[in-house]
Amino acid sequence: MTGSPHPRIAASLTALFRGYDGPAFAIRLWDGFTWSASPAAAPACTIVACSPAALRILLLHPSQLTLGEAFLHRQIDVEGDLFSVFDVAEHLVRRPLPLRRRILRSILALSHSILHGAMHSRRRDRASIAYHYDQPLDFFRPWLGPTLVYSCACFESPSDSLEDAQERKLDLICRKLRLQPNERFLDIGCGWGSLILHAAARRHADAYGITLSRRQAAAVEQRIDDAGLAHTCHVRFQDYRDLDPAQAFDKIASVGMSEHVGLRNLPLYFRIAHRLLRPGGVFLNHAIARASHSAPRGTDSFIRRYVFPDGELVTVTQLMAAAESAGFEVRDIENLREHYELTLRCWVERLRRHQTTLLRQVPETTFRIWLLYMAGCAAAFRRADIGVYQVLLSRPDRGSSRLPLTRADWYHPQHPLVMPGESSPTPADALRMR
Repeated sequence: MTGSPHPRIAASLTALFRGYDGPAFAIRLWDGFTWSASPAAAPACTIVACSPAALRILLLHPSQLTLGEAFLHRQIDVEGDLFSVFDVAEHLVRRPLPLRRRILRSILALSHSILHGAMHSRRRDRASIAYHYDQPLDFFRPWLGPTLVYSCACFESPSDSLEDAQERKLDLICRKLRLQPNERFLDIGCGWGSLILHAAARRHADAYGITLSRRQAAAVEQRIDDAGLAHTCHVRFQDYRDLDPAQAFDKIASVGMSEHVGLRNLPLYFRIAHRLLRPGGVFLNHAIARASHSAPRGTDSFIRRYVFPDGELVTVTQLMAAAESAGFEVRDIENLREHYELTLRCWVERLRRHQTTLLRQVPETTFRIWLLYMAGCAAAFRRADIGVYQVLLSRPDRGSSRLPLTRADWYHPQHPLVMPGESSPTPADALRMR
């Protein structure tokens, strides 16, 4: 729950506690939103409603038994002076039931309507991205690790460290793109900038990233400055639909972003990428897709309600159809499903290991939402209900893809490239190349 609904929820709670004359108190909802009955005074206690069900108990059935049982089962908690909470309970019991029922409906409706505007409009997409990604950076650091990569890693063995697996993924993307020094490279949805930093530092590319998270953009700017890469690495807070059509890039990547685009907008998304890509260039799109036997998430799913508002998983068939309709040629598809399960298991283990530190950054309910969503996603990857696909797309130049005949250089970087129309190097030539 973010931004605009909060003043209206605060107004509802103010109406509910009009006439209250007991000790100062506050109420904190399951998403971390906190309202104070007396803003000018420090609250004697904070009543924590850990779920919508807890709020229903507070407002519809506030009796000694129901409130006592809710406290025993940690549906409702009290921080601070436990004695002062009884004055609050007495006030609630005296308020007319129709008023309490009306305010409950209002708060629940507002808390579930975190977004406004047309689905996948610019305004609504900004709010959706902010809801998920605009947590404090110190919430992400302990479990993402120093790479700050929030997407599927690439493992050679389950015993690999997460850091090694994430570095391997960044390098694999650059190798699949065959990114060369001084090439203009765009990362659509750059997260905390790990890929553009890798491309600039390791491949000496002129790297650009865009993100719809203001917090991410600020963090990327700081990471670029710290790395001394401001001359060759750049980030903007920008919607992909607002990219300058006059810009041209040699290579483009998008990692874990197209899930936020929506099925209706996928053709537009690929058309924009195609327009920005120079003829002969390639675009790597890395995205989660649902299996054809797996039903689309409904608006009442846990992930769409609490994790990724408006997030849509399409099938890989739908993804490819949208890409081809934009003029792209599909060159390679790789499913990293098993790798994402391993990645999520690493994240869950680290979330648990650093729980005490993380709870200084976010409310316990937020922590538990992230823990449950990651564990649930790991199970979905294991069942093959979802996969994660790296798709390499080409914009041919008058029919020429400008790609080598094999993929050997992806996995053996010292392997000499043989481009169409070239003769194979002799063994002596190959030795010299090494």
